[in-house]
Amino acid sequence: MASELSRRRFIAAVGLGAAGAAHTSLLPAAAPPEYPLRKFYTVLSLGRIGFNRSFRQSVELAGKYGFEGIDPDAEYFAQLSDDQLKKLLDELLARKLRLGAAGLPVDFRKDELTFSDDLKKLPAIAKVLQLAGVTRVSTWILPCSDHLTYLQNFRAHACRLRCCAEVLRDHGQRLGLEYVGPKTSWRSERHAFVHTLSEMKELMVAIGTDNLGVQLDSYHWFNAEETEADLLTLRSPDVVTVDLNDAPAGIPLDRLMDLSRELPAATGSIPVKNFLGALLQIGYDGPIQAEPFNAALRALPIDQACAATAAAIKKAFSLAGAA
Repeated sequence: MASELSRRRFIAAVGLGAAGAAHTSLLPAAAPPEYPLRKFYTVLSLGRIGFNRSFRQSVELAGKYGFEGIDPDAEYFAQLSDDQLKKLLDELLARKLRLGAAGLPVDFRKDELTFSDDLKKLPAIAKVLQLAGVTRVSTWILPCSDHLTYLQNFRAHACRLRCCAEVLRDHGQRLGLEYVGPKTSWRSERHAFVHTLSEMKELMVAIGTDNLGVQLDSYHWFNAEETEADLLTLRSPDVVTVDLNDAPAGIPLDRLMDLSRELPAATGSIPVKNFLGALLQIGYDGPIQAEPFNAALRALPIDQACAATAAAIKKAFSLAGAA
């Protein structure tokens, strides 16, 4: 319907009525938008689609269904000798599989003792990831608090995440921070916190290290009512990793839930062409993985779920000219 309305407006604008419409073939065809070649790569993230399998199983499934990368597994890597790790990396190279972003193994959202204990373990984990060639680590920011005001929460996050970022910087890694956009999330507790790209930029400035970026998520971008123009304020190094998904159809924006989503390009609610088009324009060169949090997908046999996820990402890329 939208394309039909656009066509009608075009015909009216150039003064063509019903008789003139028959001669529209004389008009030059509109050139398709030109985007740079795709540099980002597809990652099979089994945890994000609702499955818990070993790293070796992830490798096999990623290769079987045409993915270009997999999630790192620092715990698995730590069990390998240097020679075994090298053989593993050689195998991934031969299979044309790249490693995506690792999750930050530090719980900075709880009490000081929990944070301090986790932070002490981070250097050893970061070293293992460094040996495996992992340069991207990411985490998400809780968008609300019952106990801390925005400013109190901001200061606590800046302090704790600075400690994490400094350790990762020593191991050649960037830290990506994800904002959570749904109104049902940031309105669920007394004090709202960071839930937009602009607020995340402010937090990164306060953290102050030179190895920070954003973990983008098309669902949060959509819920924050952001546009392609917001994404174009970023450079490729500003984006550490990307989650891709769609929103359920027919649900008002202020009632969308964070943990109920659809596979990429499933409903057309999220303008995936604009989202991916912006990433193409800035030359983003990192991992993209589906994160649908979808009960129906989780209920499928794992092979069917992987095949459906691969097909959904392929469809989304095709819509954006990024196949």
